[in-house]
Amino acid sequence: MRKGEIEKQHYEYDKLGSCALLAAIEPLTGRRFGQVHERRTKREFTQFCQALAAGYPEAPRLRIVLDNLNTHNASSFYEHLSAEDAYALAARFEFIYTPKSASWLNMIECEFSVIARQCLDRRIATIEQLRSEVLALLEERSAKAIKIHWQFSIQAARTKLNKHYTKVHPDNEQYKET
Repeated sequence: MRKGEIEKQHYEYDKLGSCALLAAIEPLTGRRFGQVHERRTKREFTQFCQALAAGYPEAPRLRIVLDNLNTHNASSFYEHLSAEDAYALAARFEFIYTPKSASWLNMIECEFSVIARQCLDRRIATIEQLRSEVLALLEERSAKAIKIHWQFSIQAARTKLNKHYTKVHPDNEQYKET
């Protein structure tokens, strides 16, 4: 600062770190499940899927809608489990990936928005505190069985995403919005 100039302050904060929230929602019942981890790697994704599978022991297959993050696939299992355990876990899941730039098609994104508004609207000093607050909010919403009323139909998706459909196959032109 030069003599005679007004002092300027830059908006800056000390970053205390970042973390990863992995979560799932059963939209028809409102049941939620989440984990908060210090990192977002294939190991954490594997642990999340193991816990999710354990939460549904009677379900032969679990369908999960995911974004296209590089950790969100069965190869994560093979890097952190024995081949036998990885195969067994992979057999329990059907992964459905949203198109790039279409995370709004994933219902858990609605839940992430709620978490951001109700819990992450301020700085939280420690990962332990963050984990406690986020998981308490998910547990509360799960106990209340707050459901997601999805109103985006297959026809609406075909209309909205038509430009992508017609790139794949010209017969999809029939879904073009008129």
